[in-house]
Amino acid sequence: MIINSDRSTIRSTVVMLAAAALVVAGAVTAGARTPTAEAAANTVAAAPVEDDGTDCPVSLPGSLPANAKLPDPFTKLNGSRVSSRSDWRCRRAEIKKLAERYVYGEKPAKPASVTGTVSSTSITVNVTHNGRSASFSAGVQLPSGSGPFPAVVVVGGFGADTATIRAAGAAVISYDPLAVGKEGTPRNNKQGAFYSLYGATSSTGLLAAWAWGVSRIIDVVEQSGGSVLKADALGVTGCSRYGKSAFAVGAFDQRVALTMPIESGSAGAPILRGIPGESGAQPLSSAYSEQPWLGDAFSSFTGNPNALPVDTHETVAMIAPRGLFIMENPHIDWLAARSGSVAALAGAEVYKALGAGENITYWSDIQDGNHCAVRSEWRTPLQQNIQKFLLKTGNAAGTFRISSKKAGNLAQWRDWTTPTLTASPSDPPTTTPPTTTPPTTTPPTTTPPTTPPAESGCSASVSVNQWPGGFDASVRVTAGAAPVTGWTVAVALPSGASVTNAWNATRSGNTGTVQFTNVSYNGALAPGQSVEFGYQGSGTGAGMTPTCTAR
Repeated sequence: MIINSDRSTIRSTVVMLAAAALVVAGAVTAGARTPTAEAAANTVAAAPVEDDGTDCPVSLPGSLPANAKLPDPFTKLNGSRVSSRSDWRCRRAEIKKLAERYVYGEKPAKPASVTGTVSSTSITVNVTHNGRSASFSAGVQLPSGSGPFPAVVVVGGFGADTATIRAAGAAVISYDPLAVGKEGTPRNNKQGAFYSLYGATSSTGLLAAWAWGVSRIIDVVEQSGGSVLKADALGVTGCSRYGKSAFAVGAFDQRVALTMPIESGSAGAPILRGIPGESGAQPLSSAYSEQPWLGDAFSSFTGNPNALPVDTHETVAMIAPRGLFIMENPHIDWLAARSGSVAALAGAEVYKALGAGENITYWSDIQDGNHCAVRSEWRTPLQQNIQKFLLKTGNAAGTFRISSKKAGNLAQWRDWTTPTLTASPSDPPTTTPPTTTPPTTTPPTTTPPTTPPAESGCSASVSVNQWPGGFDASVRVTAGAAPVTGWTVAVALPSGASVTNAWNATRSGNTGTVQFTNVSYNGALAPGQSVEFGYQGSGTGAGMTPTCTAR
């Protein structure tokens, strides 16, 4: 990535926000509990297959109506909504197909033959498909101690804190993606191992090709028998263009237990719809033309991302409920960190719905603005994520630390609510009890939810996240024993407090007792069903008790 923005090292005032702080969401950082061996064993595991949704029927839409809001990750292509956690598997398959068709290009499944070797210093990969063959290799650096070891694939070789990775007990796999998909080539003459198999004119972009290469490395590690590296404890990271790659790798291969993109910028984590309106961000047309990172089909959307039926918050959702640690740099406008925070906040809604809100971390609270620098702020969460998802010895909860310099507001980007997904006994565990994490900045004060008795057929509870001078509130409305066709929630604000905006509800008034009424799509509730709305305010939000009236 070419950076053409000033690299200020002046630290901005930081607002630490949990995932709910800007949006209707449960706090990603939960209260502390005592870690146990049982808790550590419940950490969500990577899937045993590259893509567990291959049997899901997917029929892509014939038309693409424009939508300035982020697509609803919980609405299937047939218009119905996801209602259970088990539904998510095939909904993810739909998102994957949309992302391949319109953004990345197709990532082919495992070729007919993949062979290779794993040693303490290298991995070799030999691939044959449809009469064509290609080979590439990767370096290996082991940590101290005796194996087999978990490992982190480092894409591109810079920007990742490899010293901390190895000190935490994981090996480093140094992957050169340019051997698989070369940069500096025209779209009609792509080069590298991937294109040797699938053709120089393949419409698949480099990011999907690079992700395919990591998947083939995982194939070889699986075949090796686990004497050196553990195939079920693999992560991926990279910075800048290689952060874009790491993001795609984790999204498209469910065997990756921990995905850690760094400063990925346009074509990486930031929402595509947000980039045109984010001052100084690399334009989509620039990201498309700088290198063939994205699939050829994306050319139709560089000037009109609102026509896309998918966005990067759903790429985040493809990684759920596995471990995800997004690192961003708010000091360089070119990197579009505000749009990145929106992608993380929206994707965190899927994590929350799957019962895995503690498995996602987002961090743009950094002082050093240099691009792809190794940062002290990220060292502890990096160690904790490796311990939790690769070593399976930790259980620290994920956290959101969003710099006020580039803080996105999900309320401006969505017109959908987060459902309460039913779970079944066969669903795998998704979370572990968190341990206490010493914050690097003062955390917001969280007011525990207060739930008054049901009134007129509905009840309401509120959770408040407070920071100096302001707060966000998340309100859950629940129908009683009978269905309701609409609801109104009244909230008495503390003296001096004022509501500045609200989402998923229509508000009446800004101070004193403020009333919030359902909008068209969330008023009808079945008995016991819940919906959420939220509002942001200035002043203090402590002590608010909502009352609900049903119609």
